[in-house]
Amino acid sequence: MDLLSMRESYQRERVMLCFNGPISRSLIEEIGKALRNYLDTQQTAPAAAMDVFAAYIEMTQNIRHYARRQGYNDEQAAATVVVSQDDQGRYQVSAGNLVETPDGERLVTTIEGLEALDKAELKAAYKRQLRQPRDEASPSGAGLGLLDIARKSSQPMRASLQPLSAQQSFFSLTATI
Repeated sequence: MDLLSMRESYQRERVMLCFNGPISRSLIEEIGKALRNYLDTQQTAPAAAMDVFAAYIEMTQNIRHYARRQGYNDEQAAATVVVSQDDQGRYQVSAGNLVETPDGERLVTTIEGLEALDKAELKAAYKRQLRQPRDEASPSGAGLGLLDIARKSSQPMRASLQPLSAQQSFFSLTATI
Protein backbone atom coordinates (compact mmCIF):
# COMPACT_ATOMS: atom_id res chain seq x y z
CA MET A 1 0.00 0.00 0.00
CA ASP A 2 1.36 3.36 -1.00
CA LEU A 3 0.24 5.76 1.74
CA LEU A 4 1.84 8.76 0.08
CA SER A 5 -0.22 8.20 -3.08
CA MET A 6 -3.36 7.81 -0.96
CA ARG A 7 -2.54 11.01 0.92
CA GLU A 8 -1.95 12.93 -2.31
CA SER A 9 -5.22 11.60 -3.74
CA TYR A 10 -7.11 12.62 -0.59
CA GLN A 11 -5.62 16.10 -0.72
CA ARG A 12 -6.42 16.46 -4.42
CA GLU A 13 -10.02 15.36 -3.77
CA ARG A 14 -10.23 17.54 -0.62
CA VAL A 15 -11.10 14.54 1.56
CA MET A 16 -11.55 15.63 5.17
CA LEU A 17 -12.59 12.28 6.57
CA CYS A 18 -12.44 8.75 5.21
CA PHE A 19 -13.38 5.48 6.88
CA ASN A 20 -13.63 1.94 5.58
CA GLY A 21 -14.57 -1.02 7.75
CA PRO A 22 -17.18 -2.45 10.09
CA ILE A 23 -19.12 0.35 11.71
CA SER A 24 -20.40 0.19 15.28
CA ARG A 25 -22.49 2.63 17.25
CA SER A 26 -19.48 3.83 19.25
CA LEU A 27 -17.42 4.24 16.08
CA ILE A 28 -20.19 6.32 14.48
CA GLU A 29 -20.10 8.57 17.56
CA GLU A 30 -16.30 8.90 17.62
CA ILE A 31 -16.02 9.65 13.91
CA GLY A 32 -18.90 12.12 14.33
CA LYS A 33 -16.97 13.92 17.08
CA ALA A 34 -13.88 14.08 14.87
CA LEU A 35 -15.98 15.43 12.00
CA ARG A 36 -17.52 18.12 14.21
CA ASN A 37 -14.11 19.14 15.52
CA TYR A 38 -12.71 19.34 12.00
CA LEU A 39 -15.63 21.46 10.80
CA ASP A 40 -15.13 23.76 13.81
CA THR A 41 -11.43 24.20 13.01
CA GLN A 42 -12.35 25.06 9.42
CA GLN A 43 -14.75 27.72 10.75
CA THR A 44 -17.64 26.15 8.85
CA ALA A 45 -20.91 28.03 9.20
CA PRO A 46 -22.84 26.41 12.09
CA ALA A 47 -25.88 25.58 9.92
CA ALA A 48 -23.73 23.89 7.27
CA ALA A 49 -21.75 22.00 9.92
CA MET A 50 -24.98 20.69 11.46
CA ASP A 51 -26.29 19.61 8.04
CA VAL A 52 -23.04 17.78 7.20
CA PHE A 53 -23.04 16.10 10.60
CA ALA A 54 -26.73 15.13 10.30
CA ALA A 55 -26.19 13.61 6.83
CA TYR A 56 -23.16 11.66 8.11
CA ILE A 57 -25.12 10.33 11.11
CA GLU A 58 -28.17 9.36 9.04
CA MET A 59 -26.14 7.56 6.39
CA THR A 60 -23.95 5.63 8.82
CA GLN A 61 -26.82 4.65 11.09
CA ASN A 62 -28.80 3.42 8.08
CA ILE A 63 -25.85 1.25 7.05
CA ARG A 64 -25.44 -0.13 10.56
CA HIS A 65 -29.15 -0.92 10.96
CA TYR A 66 -29.35 -2.54 7.52
CA ALA A 67 -26.31 -4.75 8.14
CA ARG A 68 -27.75 -5.88 11.49
CA ARG A 69 -31.16 -6.67 9.95
CA GLN A 70 -29.44 -8.72 7.27
CA GLY A 71 -27.31 -10.59 9.82
CA TYR A 72 -24.13 -9.60 8.00
CA ASN A 73 -20.74 -10.53 9.45
CA ASP A 74 -18.10 -7.82 10.05
CA GLU A 75 -16.72 -8.04 6.52
CA GLN A 76 -20.17 -7.80 4.94
CA ALA A 77 -21.18 -5.01 7.34
CA ALA A 78 -18.26 -2.80 6.32
CA ALA A 79 -19.07 0.76 5.36
CA THR A 80 -17.11 3.22 3.29
CA VAL A 81 -17.67 6.82 4.37
CA VAL A 82 -16.06 9.91 2.89
CA VAL A 83 -16.60 13.60 3.69
CA SER A 84 -14.96 16.02 1.28
CA GLN A 85 -15.33 19.43 -0.32
CA ASP A 86 -15.93 20.16 -3.98
CA ASP A 87 -14.41 22.96 -6.04
CA GLN A 88 -17.12 25.41 -4.89
CA GLY A 89 -16.46 24.66 -1.21
CA ARG A 90 -19.64 22.61 -0.76
CA TYR A 91 -19.41 19.56 1.45
CA GLN A 92 -20.00 16.13 0.01
CA VAL A 93 -21.03 13.35 2.34
CA SER A 94 -20.74 9.93 0.73
CA ALA A 95 -21.40 6.48 2.12
CA GLY A 96 -21.50 3.04 0.62
CA ASN A 97 -22.16 -0.51 1.72
CA LEU A 98 -23.03 -4.02 0.64
CA VAL A 99 -26.75 -4.55 0.00
CA GLU A 100 -28.98 -7.28 -1.32
CA THR A 101 -29.52 -6.23 -4.96
CA PRO A 102 -33.34 -5.91 -4.79
CA ASP A 103 -33.02 -3.68 -1.70
CA GLY A 104 -30.44 -1.52 -3.48
CA GLU A 105 -32.61 -1.24 -6.59
CA ARG A 106 -35.57 -0.04 -4.49
CA LEU A 107 -33.34 2.49 -2.72
CA VAL A 108 -31.91 3.88 -5.98
CA THR A 109 -35.45 4.18 -7.39
CA THR A 110 -36.58 6.05 -4.27
CA ILE A 111 -33.63 8.45 -4.43
CA GLU A 112 -34.15 9.04 -8.15
CA GLY A 113 -37.78 9.90 -7.34
CA LEU A 114 -36.59 12.55 -4.88
CA GLU A 115 -34.47 14.20 -7.61
CA ALA A 116 -37.60 15.48 -9.32
CA LEU A 117 -38.86 17.27 -6.20
CA ASP A 118 -38.09 20.92 -5.48
CA LYS A 119 -37.48 22.24 -1.94
CA ALA A 120 -41.19 22.91 -1.29
CA GLU A 121 -42.17 19.43 -2.47
CA LEU A 122 -39.44 17.85 -0.34
CA LYS A 123 -40.70 19.77 2.69
CA ALA A 124 -44.29 18.63 2.03
CA ALA A 125 -43.15 15.00 1.57
CA TYR A 126 -41.17 15.24 4.82
CA LYS A 127 -44.21 16.55 6.70
CA ARG A 128 -46.43 13.81 5.21
CA GLN A 129 -43.93 11.13 6.24
CA LEU A 130 -43.65 12.65 9.71
CA ARG A 131 -47.42 12.40 10.22
CA GLN A 132 -47.67 8.78 9.05
CA PRO A 133 -47.86 6.17 11.81
CA ARG A 134 -44.71 4.12 12.01
CA ASP A 135 -45.09 0.47 11.11
CA GLU A 136 -42.86 -1.36 13.57
CA ALA A 137 -43.05 -4.58 11.52
CA SER A 138 -41.68 -2.85 8.44
CA PRO A 139 -38.00 -2.00 8.36
CA SER A 140 -37.43 1.70 8.14
CA GLY A 141 -35.07 3.00 5.54
CA ALA A 142 -35.51 5.47 2.71
CA GLY A 143 -38.06 7.33 4.79
CA LEU A 144 -37.83 10.38 6.98
CA GLY A 145 -34.04 10.43 7.25
CA LEU A 146 -33.52 10.25 3.52
CA LEU A 147 -36.05 13.04 2.97
CA ASP A 148 -34.22 15.11 5.58
CA ILE A 149 -30.89 14.66 3.78
CA ALA A 150 -32.54 15.57 0.46
CA ARG A 151 -33.96 18.74 2.04
CA LYS A 152 -30.54 19.79 3.35
CA SER A 153 -28.74 19.03 0.09
CA SER A 154 -27.89 21.86 -2.28
CA GLN A 155 -28.08 19.45 -5.24
CA PRO A 156 -30.04 16.24 -5.84
CA MET A 157 -28.51 13.26 -4.07
CA ARG A 158 -26.64 10.81 -6.26
CA ALA A 159 -27.06 7.08 -5.80
CA SER A 160 -25.51 4.16 -7.62
CA LEU A 161 -25.56 0.39 -7.44
CA GLN A 162 -22.65 -1.75 -8.62
CA PRO A 163 -23.26 -5.52 -8.87
CA LEU A 164 -20.84 -7.69 -6.91
CA SER A 165 -22.57 -11.05 -7.40
CA ALA A 166 -25.91 -12.39 -8.56
CA GLN A 167 -27.45 -11.47 -5.19
CA GLN A 168 -25.47 -8.55 -3.82
CA SER A 169 -24.37 -5.10 -4.92
CA PHE A 170 -22.46 -2.12 -3.53
CA PHE A 171 -24.77 0.84 -2.89
CA SER A 172 -23.31 4.36 -2.88
CA LEU A 173 -25.00 7.61 -1.88
CA THR A 174 -23.64 11.16 -2.06
CA ALA A 175 -25.28 14.28 -0.68
CA THR A 176 -23.91 17.75 -1.42
CA ILE A 177 -24.41 20.23 1.43
